[in-house]
Amino acid sequence: MTTIVVARKNGYAAIAADTLTTFGNTRLTPQNDASSDKILCYDGSYIGLCGSAAHHLVIESSMRRIPDLRLRGKAEIFESFRRLHPVLKDEHFLNPKEDDDDPYESSQITALIANPSGIFAVFSMREVFEYNRFWAIGSGSDYALGAMQQAYSRYDNPADIARAGIEAGCEFDKSSSLPMTLYTVRLAEESFTQWRLFQSSLEQLERV
Repeated sequence: MTTIVVARKNGYAAIAADTLTTFGNTRLTPQNDASSDKILCYDGSYIGLCGSAAHHLVIESSMRRIPDLRLRGKAEIFESFRRLHPVLKDEHFLNPKEDDDDPYESSQITALIANPSGIFAVFSMREVFEYNRFWAIGSGSDYALGAMQQAYSRYDNPADIARAGIEAGCEFDKSSSLPMTLYTVRLAEESFTQWRLFQSSLEQLERV
């Protein structure tokens, strides 16, 4: 698996990932892997993918072939992954089945996204979540979330918060390892204004 994190603060967002790939008991480190970056860039968005090693090439290929995919905001991300799903099935032979009682077919993808509109996660049934502070996915996510919870109030730069999450995941999760890749993006003014309102509401609650 992996550790991938996103964080946002003070008008910027950051996304980071470890660089280890595993195949059962075999470890493919970045010293031997010519393409160890688990984050891909598409139209100003950074997308971190966890799960099958095939996901990166499949998503990159699909996004090049489908016109007008947009990832700026929760609704656009959902619509884009809805459009991706039949392509994944019909052209890349995705197995959409997970549990028998699942309400929808699975896209078998878990991803984090950072772009000027904010930080988001996409899960296997195309559920999209938007986050105000930070989040993590992958086998090292529990360690990363704990580290970022402690780091969030200590650091003003979201890159430092993301770095703390990846370092914790790589320290304790057997399927994650340094070095990390890390990208930052400046948030659009509208998204930054929403974050400031959120911070103000938190501060008001803390004073009560």
